[in-house]
Amino acid sequence: MTGVPASAAGGTGRRAPGGKLGAAAVNQASLWNIANILTMLRLVLVPAFVVLLLQDGGYDPAWRAWAWAAFAVAMITDIFDGHLARTYNLVTDFGKIADPIADKAIMAAGLICLSALGDLPWWVTGVILFRELGITLMRFWVIRHGVIPASRGGKMKTLAQGTAVGMYVLALTGPLATLRWWVMALAVVLTVATGLDYVRQAVVLRRRGLAAERAARAAEAAGDAEAAAGAARAGAGGAVAEVDGADGGVGAVGAVGAVGGVGVEADGDEADGTAGRAGAARAGEGAGTGGTGGAGANAEAAAEPPR
Repeated sequence: MTGVPASAAGGTGRRAPGGKLGAAAVNQASLWNIANILTMLRLVLVPAFVVLLLQDGGYDPAWRAWAWAAFAVAMITDIFDGHLARTYNLVTDFGKIADPIADKAIMAAGLICLSALGDLPWWVTGVILFRELGITLMRFWVIRHGVIPASRGGKMKTLAQGTAVGMYVLALTGPLATLRWWVMALAVVLTVATGLDYVRQAVVLRRRGLAAERAARAAEAAGDAEAAAGAARAGAGGAVAEVDGADGGVGAVGAVGAVGGVGVEADGDEADGTAGRAGAARAGEGAGTGGTGGAGANAEAAAEPPR
């Protein structure tokens, strides 16, 4: 079930007035799927389990059998709600938060009650709860670098813990009472071993994440440096072009001066052929020489007497 009928969301099946309001109503209604209902049922079973376990001082076999039934239902729903959410795409933000809370709550309630009744040493309860709380906090510590996936050892740990606590909840005697002690010992060993493995994974994941961040910053700095070098090269190219343009302007002015010099020398040639040829030769030199030749030719032309 991925949602609710239109009548449940709006009452008539018509489009809700206002886009944002309609979207909010749909999102809120989508929380009521089978996976989330099972999670909420498990949350409700936590106080019910505690009340049943502690009835008549906590030592009545009948009440403890009812408490075991509530605990067993909670464990079964823990298996099915996650499977249904992943299989039928029913994953929601509520489920992501409520599911681990329900898991830890039912287990913590069983351990604390059993230790309070004297059936289970407090150090066992402390080790298990410390591990569960520590791993949860550690997941938040490295969540920006990635997610630590649930391992096969972690699933075995959960199964061993649930089986051991369930056996302790029942009023067992004889060989079964001895067996439950060994099952709890296995659960404690798996709890510590998987906890250390999760710590190792978290450290490795964080180191990789920090290395990736440093590499990204280095790449960004290299990109900035390359961009600055490109800008410098572009500025240098503009300066060369400007210099080339200035040289071209000087050459053009020199050429004009040379042409002027040739013209004046031609006038001077009518008065004195030798002076005209010397002026034309000087005008054929560079830009500055051409200008100087033109000035000299003008002086010579001015000095010659008119015909």
